[in-house]
Amino acid sequence: MNNKPNLSVGRLLVIIAAVALSCFQISCGEQTVGKKSNLKILYVGGSADIDRFGRRDTTEQARIAQQQSVQERMAAFETMLNNYFDSVTVIHADDYVPDLSKNYDVTVMDGTPKPISPRIMERDETGRVTKVIAARYFTENFDYPMLTIGELGETLGRGIGLKPDWYCLCLDADAHSFRQEHPIFNKPFPVTMTIENKPTPEDAYHYTYYHDGPIPDSLPMWKVQTKGYKTDEGFRIGMVARPWGFEDSPEAEYISSGVCMKTLDAVAIGRHGNFLHWGFAASPANMTEEAQTVLANAIVYIAKFKGKGLIARKYDDRIATREYLKELKYLSTRESYENRLKADDVFYNNYLEQQKAALEKQAKGETLTEAEQRALNFKRPPIISFEDYIKRYQRDFFDLFGTDVEEYPKFYDANHDYFYGEGVYQLIVDEDVKSLGIPNNDKRILDEAIKMLESGKDIEKGKRILARYTLCDFATAKEWRKWYDSNKQKLFFTEAGGWLFLINSYAPGVNDYRAKEERNTVAGIKIEETDDANPVSIAAGLIKKENGNKDVVVKIKVHPGYHIYADVAKKDPFIATKVEINLPEGYEAVGTINKPAFKSYTGDTTIYEDELIFSQEIAGSGAGEIKCSIAYQCCDKHICFPPQDKEYIVKIQ
Repeated sequence: MNNKPNLSVGRLLVIIAAVALSCFQISCGEQTVGKKSNLKILYVGGSADIDRFGRRDTTEQARIAQQQSVQERMAAFETMLNNYFDSVTVIHADDYVPDLSKNYDVTVMDGTPKPISPRIMERDETGRVTKVIAARYFTENFDYPMLTIGELGETLGRGIGLKPDWYCLCLDADAHSFRQEHPIFNKPFPVTMTIENKPTPEDAYHYTYYHDGPIPDSLPMWKVQTKGYKTDEGFRIGMVARPWGFEDSPEAEYISSGVCMKTLDAVAIGRHGNFLHWGFAASPANMTEEAQTVLANAIVYIAKFKGKGLIARKYDDRIATREYLKELKYLSTRESYENRLKADDVFYNNYLEQQKAALEKQAKGETLTEAEQRALNFKRPPIISFEDYIKRYQRDFFDLFGTDVEEYPKFYDANHDYFYGEGVYQLIVDEDVKSLGIPNNDKRILDEAIKMLESGKDIEKGKRILARYTLCDFATAKEWRKWYDSNKQKLFFTEAGGWLFLINSYAPGVNDYRAKEERNTVAGIKIEETDDANPVSIAAGLIKKENGNKDVVVKIKVHPGYHIYADVAKKDPFIATKVEINLPEGYEAVGTINKPAFKSYTGDTTIYEDELIFSQEIAGSGAGEIKCSIAYQCCDKHICFPPQDKEYIVKIQ
């Protein structure tokens, strides 16, 4: 019988890393930093210093090199963290669960743990992907301080709406455009930053339209890493996040950019709620001593945000903000078109040169590499016309102005205050707010919309505005007014967070994105129109919940002037509405069925009117059919229809 302990791969790697740690300390020595911090740090490893997003090498030699790099990286982080903190625990991501973070002041995430819910790709009948639901590694109420390394801000945060999204995996070794007054560059461990003027990254000039004023030839830079992917082939690449709307909520802050292939304000270091994004990807073994100290300061800094999670949620990483108008204006010009053609010429001519070399090699009977084979098969595409170029980027606005390039900037400027983002990099003019002449990011627009409900004038317009720019769903003008008056001093507007007015509060449920998402999903359950001959319409559907369960939804629409019964007094002859949900094998109900609000009718008899939602949360797995049985009686002031019994089938896969 084998009595040896059963070690996970993660734990085995930690043991191996401990050996590597001692070697690392002997070869590099320990950095002296003075008094250590008494914070308890959990380091979660599992990443390597090797680029894992390039061409995959699946050889045994590559696998061993990857594993060795993980061990060395974990050892290097353990050494560095022990230099600054009294209490450091090191584990592999395989052994991490979110509850572990409760026991520490800060969790440093440098590996990808198992998700609490997997990535889901929803498809239609043809197999086309209609929706991608990101894997989730935390619940949305996770509010323990965490610092993420490299691209892990995106990997771990996409499912909960973290702003450090994947703008570009192209961050190299130097920081620039940093806020030197920020605490992480100053305390508690003192830093003397060695700053040197270096040439502005060439790629920044591709985005001059985003920059206010001319782009300088050089920038003050600070070296973070001693290695980078541009100088060391195969070295791990860092990640920058999109800057647009990054700071449009009070719990987010930009700290630094870095040398990358994007705009000069791309976020290399930034905070969103209790998460701090450290986009540089090197381990301490390949960082400057100054950068190690700044990283330690960043860990101390994020510890202050325990219990202060996310307010604004950026679920859609490609949502357009008003900053996108700068790009749209540029993309409507002849200059942008001609620059596109020049860039295409450079790219395609390079491929044609590669193709020529590949053909010569092939003629000699030599074996072609994969890259050479691609070049051999290359065919230059047709040159895009100016009209097609404008149509591609201006989308629906092309129907208004065609190739009249002078009209686009006039239009964008005139409607600047009334645009809102929808879909992938798409801006739409909100004609409702434009008709009122109030910018949609001015809280007065909410006050005006509520006045419409209160006065009974333009009610539908008021409802559209409130539904578009808030997360709330109140039934009456009185409730809307109470909400607005009690929160107006704490309201702020976020574009990156969904073009919404939110409340500056960390209290659970105050800014409930999921509730709005579920309402929108329920609204997507199609129901037929009603009339006097058919006063009741019913539809049933299924929606996914945040916790991984599902809601069976029965939607009932009652024609104006009619009602169905909620509860019926013993003395009355009416039939009460009854909804029953019969589940297939493998599923069970969670709690009882949720019923809509009712209205008084006569005595102890109550009624339902208008649109109604019955929902039942269920848990389980497998395919099958859910049977929804609905019994009801519909009446108006004069007559009652015969009682009805109907059944609807909802397929579950």
